[in-house]
Amino acid sequence: MNWKKIAYGTFDAVLGVYLVLAMTAFNTPDDSRVCKSVRINIEKGVVEGFLTEADIKFMLNHDAINPVGQSMEKINLRAMEDILQSKELIEQAECYKAQDGLVCIDIRQRIPVVRVMNDQGEDYYVDSHGKPMPDTDYSCKLIVATGQISKQYAEKWLAPLANVVLSDPFWKNQVVQLNVLADGSVEIIPRVGNHVAYLGQPSGVAKKLDRLQKFYRYGLTQAGWNKYSRVSVEFDNQIVCKRK
Repeated sequence: MNWKKIAYGTFDAVLGVYLVLAMTAFNTPDDSRVCKSVRINIEKGVVEGFLTEADIKFMLNHDAINPVGQSMEKINLRAMEDILQSKELIEQAECYKAQDGLVCIDIRQRIPVVRVMNDQGEDYYVDSHGKPMPDTDYSCKLIVATGQISKQYAEKWLAPLANVVLSDPFWKNQVVQLNVLADGSVEIIPRVGNHVAYLGQPSGVAKKLDRLQKFYRYGLTQAGWNKYSRVSVEFDNQIVCKRK
């Protein structure tokens, strides 16, 4: 028998088992410990949302689900997630245990994309999915939408339009106001330029905005930003301008 090969083989086997056990012990939180702290991560969106880390901590204390001081073994992560996700401003919550008595909470909040101030006197925020958001004391800088806007219009047309605008750095900075006319068509009030940009019906918005941006770049930079009172990109392959 080759005792040297047997010895090496035995050593390799023992070393392999030791490494597996060591890695498992290292990566598994010690549930016998007490939770010492909570780390809260709030996912950022295209605009700043309403929630802060202090708000999440307040929810944990208010609903008696703050894990700090509890045994790691007894912390019910699923219950924490369910309670947090029941809050109107939270879209999704994920809780998990980490090393050294740490509990992590990842929050995806509902992101407001436009503020509606319609002709009926209503004033509310709409999130990225087109759903009205609850009344809140918070405020953030957003595009304001005025005119004849119903809840159905806001969900079907206004929120998708706002998402397109906010996804482009140029338009996110340029668009100050959206005005919805009686027939559902949309006007843009820009930050730069003393004119109204008319989109027509809010379909094919990305292409219309791309055409308008090219006109800004190659047309208005030569003719002057205040030469026209109205610029229409309602129809494909054309731009109709009205002089002041």
